[in-house]
Amino acid sequence: MVPEPVAAALRAARRPVCAYVYDPTVAIDRIAALRAALPAGTQVLYAVKANGNPDLLRAIAAHADGLEVASGGELALAQAAGARTIAFAGPAKTDDELAAAVTAGAMIHVESAHELRRLTHLAAGRPTRVALRVNRAADTPSGSHRMTGTPTPFGIAEDDLDTLPRDLPISGFHLHAVSNNLDAAAHAAFIDDAVRWSTAAAARLGIDLTYVNVGGGLGIDYTGDQRFDLTALRTIRTPVTVEPGRWITADAGWYAAEVIDLKRNHGRWFAVLRGGTHHFRLPAAWGYSHPFTIHAVDDWPHPFPRPEVTDVPVDATGELCTPRDVLTRGQHVDRLRVGDVLVYARTGAYGWDISHHDFLRHPYPEVTVLPAVG
Repeated sequence: MVPEPVAAALRAARRPVCAYVYDPTVAIDRIAALRAALPAGTQVLYAVKANGNPDLLRAIAAHADGLEVASGGELALAQAAGARTIAFAGPAKTDDELAAAVTAGAMIHVESAHELRRLTHLAAGRPTRVALRVNRAADTPSGSHRMTGTPTPFGIAEDDLDTLPRDLPISGFHLHAVSNNLDAAAHAAFIDDAVRWSTAAAARLGIDLTYVNVGGGLGIDYTGDQRFDLTALRTIRTPVTVEPGRWITADAGWYAAEVIDLKRNHGRWFAVLRGGTHHFRLPAAWGYSHPFTIHAVDDWPHPFPRPEVTDVPVDATGELCTPRDVLTRGQHVDRLRVGDVLVYARTGAYGWDISHHDFLRHPYPEVTVLPAVG
């Protein structure tokens, strides 16, 4: 079912409908639930890369402990949103970005010895908050992407920590290791291990440990009903910093695209949409079918019969000139008409923000941010 506030926004949208609808209340509730599951004193940051819509970001910033950013552009968004604190990550920070992060008082997650030397030079004696991003040798929980425990461009190799310059005070470690993990028990074990490792590494390196950031990685099941079970995190006893993005905003967004045409080719039915992977790239990037709900639109303004299909599987495809512009393959529909709208839930994270917006230069989706409640 499409929530009524979302359906109301779609009824008010321009035709043919192509829109994102965001509900900040969903994200705010997620932040509160995560904070309640973790030890008192835990810092909950939101990863802006998941969805940087300014209106949504302002609502999130009012409830999260801060925002995590990965570019100078995201840093500016976080400052404009009124973030209480900012953490700055990313493997290729420019000098301008490092200088801006120092000026903003951000916690800078340093990715290499060279970056640390550059930061020391650019800080020029100004107070600077620093944590070391470490690519540990330890195994990580399963997920869609492994960031550490394997060769990647992220972080400092664990066995290189002793060789780092120490001209700036180090607050602790950034240990983000995995993306989209659904095994909450394994995630809790990962956090406990990260705390133990940080305590031992800080003692060995002479670091006054005040900061352990275990990253995000809490997963979303896009095709089924599996949920990340927050109760598994209640075993954690030490306050940490977490920075989920996907888990906070995925369920706070809906992408809607009107059916422009229905056609049958080589035995398959296609619903061709005003929209597609240039707005919501994740299904094509990850190779899965994102399920949709049909928002029926009874208005038919044309003087000829309305095309429709009944009791068939359809592929939902977009308006791009590529056969890879596919959001869903083979979803059964009881009835679908040209002019109806397909609504894709769980599109509030890594939807619009990671998509190739300007390919073919179609108009952008309309965006509605509902009022936040709470």
